[in-house]
Amino acid sequence: MWRSLAPARRRFFTALLVLALVVVATAVVVAVVGGEDEAGPAPQDRPGPVLLVPGYGGSTSALEVLAEDLVAGGRDARVVAPVGSGTDDLRDQAAHLAEVVEETIERTGAPSVDLVGYSAGGVVVRYYVAELGGRSTVRRAVTLASPHHGTDLAALASTLGDRACPAACRQLDPGSELLRRLGTGDETPDGPSWVALWTEDDATVVPPTSGTLEGALTFSVQAVCPDLTVSHADVPRTPEVVAMVEQQLGVAAPRLPDASLCRRVSP
Repeated sequence: MWRSLAPARRRFFTALLVLALVVVATAVVVAVVGGEDEAGPAPQDRPGPVLLVPGYGGSTSALEVLAEDLVAGGRDARVVAPVGSGTDDLRDQAAHLAEVVEETIERTGAPSVDLVGYSAGGVVVRYYVAELGGRSTVRRAVTLASPHHGTDLAALASTLGDRACPAACRQLDPGSELLRRLGTGDETPDGPSWVALWTEDDATVVPPTSGTLEGALTFSVQAVCPDLTVSHADVPRTPEVVAMVEQQLGVAAPRLPDASLCRRVSP
């Protein structure tokens, strides 16, 4: 039958066949690439386990205070162990976080997790959500005093060489490729509800306003408690800040804390 067709008709049907194959191939690619997002965002009314991500250097002591308070309040909460010294590539930290999230959801059967990233840990959280599939597994993403737009201290240290400023340090330079990538377009990708809390007294994240995040509920500790002095190191263990974090993790939608939290430990 094919041989009986005129050459013009053969070309016509060949073109139709090629077009059909292109359409099918495109549909397959869209299905594969878009499959990750088919689950949609995590339900905001179903709080899951809380994973706390440490900052540069990997110290977990300050976050343990916050984790213990969350556990006392009935939440399943734990601090994510850092990769190596905590000064290595933040992308490796994010890949490790992705594994911990998967293990946690499998262990608990929860539909999602809440993430709290302290200092550089907030950048790790952002990279996981934006680049490693966290949009459908994270319900709430809270960052504490995180250098979202870098810190001048890292910029200074980077001039001293790789030994003085390891990979994570260089990635926290305001001009780093990683921060430019995360800052291009939407700083808070759809999926989780975002909260960015920072302190005006920060001498590590310089300027402190680098802790702000476009598209998030962003506020300084002093915007809620004007008389409170909180250094960078004390952010996760200051009782008023702990109360603010607990509130953001417990509510159906993030909201600016009220001043009643400032009286939590006041005489």
